[in-house]
Amino acid sequence: MSTPYDDQLEELRAGYQAQLAQIGELQSRMREVTGTATAKAQAMKVTVGPQGELLSVEFPTGAYRSMAPKELADLIVKTVQEARGKATAAVAEVMAPHLPQGFDTTGLLNGSADVTQLMGSEPVMPDAVREYVDRGRPV
Repeated sequence: MSTPYDDQLEELRAGYQAQLAQIGELQSRMREVTGTATAKAQAMKVTVGPQGELLSVEFPTGAYRSMAPKELADLIVKTVQEARGKATAAVAEVMAPHLPQGFDTTGLLNGSADVTQLMGSEPVMPDAVREYVDRGRPV
């Protein structure tokens, strides 16, 4: 049995499927993100993945050989942090077009954003569907 809302429900389903496809593409693009940083005097170069995981460490010169252990350790930490910052910025750039304008995308990634800005107090739906949900009858 058909209802007056079948077309609207099908439209909602189609919109949902389109959003799923868009999210799949977004996830794929995010997985490809890397961040690379090179330390002073090219003592080291690191590359991290989209979640800050260490992917590679290179020592393009022999500069690290003359460093004290503490100095080298500090250089590693600083260089990895810089690479992570670049990766986070790149992920934020990929995500930004899919979030409300002005939303703190970097804050979302580091846990400091107000995520209640992402969703309204009510789900988005056509007026006729809202009327049916609220009152149980067509407009």
